[in-house]
Amino acid sequence: MKKTLHNITEDTLSLYSEIEAIDGELTPEMEEALKINKDELSTKGISYIEFIGSQESLNDRIDVEIKRLTAMKKKNANVIEYLKFNLLEAQKIHGDFECGFKTVSTRKSKSIEVEDINKLPKKYKVIKVVESANKALLKIDLEKGIKIKGVTQVEKKNLNIK
Repeated sequence: MKKTLHNITEDTLSLYSEIEAIDGELTPEMEEALKINKDELSTKGISYIEFIGSQESLNDRIDVEIKRLTAMKKKNANVIEYLKFNLLEAQKIHGDFECGFKTVSTRKSKSIEVEDINKLPKKYKVIKVVESANKALLKIDLEKGIKIKGVTQVEKKNLNIK
């Protein structure tokens, strides 16, 4: 049965506990088990790294496809706008007309257009305020030793595959 990375780690920790229990004295069987665990870990690690690489490659191809589809959608939207403009121009000249089961006509609508929002009185403005932390400044001050209530700098370990 193939071991999972989790099983290999559990076996190694169990072995470390056994070694600790006998005051660090290694038996030949324990040495062999440690060597086997290290080999299994290396083999499993290679599998993980290869799979991660293939998934990253897949994501790169997906990104390229998203860009291609986005460009196609934009082109399609431009064609639709062009065709709608032509239908509207024809309607303006000829009036309402039928195309099979569809009728080309116009309807009235109203919209509000504001030339310069800064010239509007306050009662006609909506002010949105978005607060966010200045993490760059917080980091500088924390590294200087300044204590800031509710803020801590957390050291993380990020996976690095070379």
